[in-house]
Amino acid sequence: MSFENLNLIEPILRALKTEGYTTPTPIQEQAIPIVLQRRDLLGCAQTGTGKTAAFSIPILQLLYQDRLQHKEQKTIKALILTPTRELAIQINESLAAYGRHTGLKHLVIYGGVSQNPQTEALRRGVDILVATPGRLLDLMNQKYVHLDHIKMLVLDEADRMLDMGFVHDVKKIIAKVPAKRQTLFFSATMPNEIQQLANTILTNPEKVEVTPPSSTADTIQQELYYVEKNDKRLLLVHILKDKDIKTALVFTRTKHGADKVVKDLVKIGITAEAIHGNKSQNARQRALTNFKARTTRVLIATDIAARGIDIDELTHVINYEIPNIPETYVHRIGRTGRAGASGIAMTFCDQEEIDFLKDIHKLIGKLIPVNDGHPYVMSPQSIVAKHADGQAKGGGGRTGAPKRGRGFGKSNRGGGGGSRPAGKPDGNLSGGRPSGNRR
Repeated sequence: MSFENLNLIEPILRALKTEGYTTPTPIQEQAIPIVLQRRDLLGCAQTGTGKTAAFSIPILQLLYQDRLQHKEQKTIKALILTPTRELAIQINESLAAYGRHTGLKHLVIYGGVSQNPQTEALRRGVDILVATPGRLLDLMNQKYVHLDHIKMLVLDEADRMLDMGFVHDVKKIIAKVPAKRQTLFFSATMPNEIQQLANTILTNPEKVEVTPPSSTADTIQQELYYVEKNDKRLLLVHILKDKDIKTALVFTRTKHGADKVVKDLVKIGITAEAIHGNKSQNARQRALTNFKARTTRVLIATDIAARGIDIDELTHVINYEIPNIPETYVHRIGRTGRAGASGIAMTFCDQEEIDFLKDIHKLIGKLIPVNDGHPYVMSPQSIVAKHADGQAKGGGGRTGAPKRGRGFGKSNRGGGGGSRPAGKPDGNLSGGRPSGNRR
C-alpha cells in the first residue's frame, strides 16, 4: 500500500514525496479513505502511530476540493482542538508540510503568549484553525473567533483533554459549532467518560482501532530498574555514561523535580533543559528546538508539557519517576518507538512506587523486564516487602518472593531462564547478561 492508492490529489502527493513519505501507517491507511468520504470517525490509536497525518491530509484535500468548486469566504472551515501548546504547534507544522501546495491558510493559537499576532492572523482570514481550548474560548469571548462556518471538527488526544480538565471547555466550544459538520475524534484510551463524549458528538461514526487501548508498541524495549529513591540521580548519571545514548527524554512527576534533575546533570557537564508549565512558551520552544537539534542531550519534562512532543529518532525515554496514572506510562514511552522505529524505555522504581507499577502492569497486560545489572539496585528486603502478596508468573513459573541473584547473595535453586518479568525484582537474566545492555 502506498499513498498513491488512497486517492490523494497531486498537490498533497507532491508534498508527501518532498517529506519522504511513501507508505501510510495502519491508521492512515484506514482513516484517510473514511474521512475523504466525509464520514465521522472514532479513532483509538496510541501516540506515535501517525494519526496527525491521518486527519490532516484528508482535511487539506477536502477543503482544497471545496475551494475549487465554490468561491468561499475567508472563514474558519476546519477546527482542530488539542490539549497542549506543543501538540498544537506540531499539528500546525504538519499542515504546513502536507498543504504547502494547496494555498490553504492555517493558524495555531494557544495561551502563554501575546494574542496580538494571533488576532491579526485571524483578521486576515484562516481556513484551518488549530487551538488549545483555553485560548480559543478566550478569543471567542472577545469576538475574534467565529465558528459559524465550521465544516470539520477534530478532537485530538481526547483522553488527555479529560485528564487536564478541559472537557467542560470543549463542550462549550462544540456548542458553538454547526450541528451539520464532519467530526473526527481521536483518543489513545477510551475511559467511560471519553466514550460518552464521543457518543454525544459523533453521528454514525466509522471506528478505527489500530492497537488495543492502553497497549505499548512492540517496537519499544521496556526495562525496569529497582532503585532507592535517593539513588535515582546516581543511576541516571550511570546510564547517561553510555555514549550511544545521543538524546534522552526524562520524565518527572513535578515541575520542581524536573528543575532539580536539570541542575544535577548540568553540574556534572551533561547538557540538559527542562520543559514544564512554569516555563514561558518561548523557553519551552527553545528547549524543544535545542533538543531536536541535539545541542541539548537530555530534555526533562513533566507529562502535561511533554504531550505531543514528536522527536525523530528519539531512542530513549527514561521514567525518572513512575506516574500515578497508569495510562500516562503508555503516553510517556510512546515518545520513542514511533511509527515502526525501535526505542528503549527505562523506568526507575523505588519502594513507594511499586503500587503504581502494579497498576501499569495490569493496564498493559504484561510485566516489564527487570534490569538488575546496575550498581544501585534496591535492597531485596524492600522489594519483597511490597511484593509479599505475590506476583504474576515468570521465569520458571513461580510466584511470590523473588529469587536471588546478582548483587543479592546466594541464588535459590530452580526457576527458569530468559528475561525476568517485573515480578522477579532481582536475579540474573539469560546468559548472566542484564537486559539493560543498550544498543
